Amino acid sequence: MRGLRGLIDDWRAKGQLKVVKGADSDLEIGGISEVSGMGAEPPALIFDDIPGYPKGYRVLTNMFQTQRRTAQALGLLETLRGPTLVDAIRKRMENYKSLPPQSVSSGPLTQNVVQGKEIDVFKFPAPKLHKEDGGKYIGTQDAVITRDPEGNWVNLGTARVQLQDASTVSIYISPGKQTRLIAERYWEKKQSCPVAIVCGIEPVLFAAATLGLPWGVSEYDFAGHIHGEPVQVVPGQFTGLPLPADAEIVLEGEMPPPDVDSRPEGPFGEWTGYYASGTRPAPVVHVKRVYFRDDPIITVVGDFKIYPLDSYLSLLFRSAEIWNEIEKCGVTDVKGVWQMEAGMRLFIVISLRQRYGGHARQAAHVVLGAREGGYLGRFVVVVDDDIDPSNMADVLWAMATRCDPETSIEIVRGCWSSPIDPRIPPERRKEGDFTNSRAIIDACKPFRWMNDYPKVHALDPEERAKISQKWSHILD
Repeated sequence: MRGLRGLIDDWRAKGQLKVVKGADSDLEIGGISEVSGMGAEPPALIFDDIPGYPKGYRVLTNMFQTQRRTAQALGLLETLRGPTLVDAIRKRMENYKSLPPQSVSSGPLTQNVVQGKEIDVFKFPAPKLHKEDGGKYIGTQDAVITRDPEGNWVNLGTARVQLQDASTVSIYISPGKQTRLIAERYWEKKQSCPVAIVCGIEPVLFAAATLGLPWGVSEYDFAGHIHGEPVQVVPGQFTGLPLPADAEIVLEGEMPPPDVDSRPEGPFGEWTGYYASGTRPAPVVHVKRVYFRDDPIITVVGDFKIYPLDSYLSLLFRSAEIWNEIEKCGVTDVKGVWQMEAGMRLFIVISLRQRYGGHARQAAHVVLGAREGGYLGRFVVVVDDDIDPSNMADVLWAMATRCDPETSIEIVRGCWSSPIDPRIPPERRKEGDFTNSRAIIDACKPFRWMNDYPKVHALDPEERAKISQKWSHILD
């Protein structure tokens, strides 16, 4: 596997990465990343010579803001787009065979190891990305490693991590997520949860950490399957947890029960485009070891309100997993699944070829009951197979011309959401009620009279290809 630095070298060679020198970690890194991300084909950005920090300590943003770079990172054809790219990832996920990590005695991560009074997490250029953020965040595109005390399996999840003091960070863990459930098993026994936070991470391992894999399936094993070779890990000196040997930075320590120690966390500019979860007491990690490579790189997802979104990586893997979940439940003829860029988890589109009455509704309900589709959603839209689910204009056209509001929209209440959901009313937040409703929108031609539906006056794919080929000198 190439790893993060090999990927950076590839992007630099292909003109898809820009080096920015001298930007301040306080808002400038975030501001430059947001403005740059508004371009048609925005580059990845690596920030160097950051004022106030050791030379060579860097921050990497906008990594997967294009489908092209995301495909490159996965070793896929860089010309793949939309559902074809999702399907290529699905094929990587097929015939899953657990490939456990390979333990090694050392790796690039162990080039520098500090403990005790030498620990100072403020040594790293963790940025303050948005003006209302509650502080500097070292963990945004990260992975949080825990071990289930009962099943003894290693889990990797994602959670934002805020600097608190030299040896303490706070960690936001959404209710119901596996990292939280594992931590609660320790807390119920009045024990601290051993934890390691990876703050500069290889792409496939990060993508695995964002997925809701089944309980008991380690993201290390999944990433090994995707790569076709095991992830190399080194044992943590304090926790014994397996740490990615080629990671950039790892904070290792323990997370005490929140009633023993917690700190105000947030607000943070979240991927929804809002500061929805506000400031609240959050669990903390007391850092006992810090591991880092020479010239370490913090990987950052900015969660900026921009289009295109700031990372296609998780969107593509989640879309692939939702597609798999639908088919595992026996729903046939799915032609594509897409989490719309403007909404991500909140807006899921399914394209299918209708075979029977109720086919579209069946697919939508499966999504609501699945791991990936069931968390923090808002709209599930089902369209016919002549609609590209990754094309917002196509989807809206189908909704406008094939959906009857009275009969085509179904509301499901009491669904699993999150404190970062901006639409949860203040009074329910105070009660700890983080549920929401979902709208199923059937934007397919009615099955009963599908064959009598007015014909679409557009070129079919073959006609479009002929025109494109003949007139390429004009159309390119």
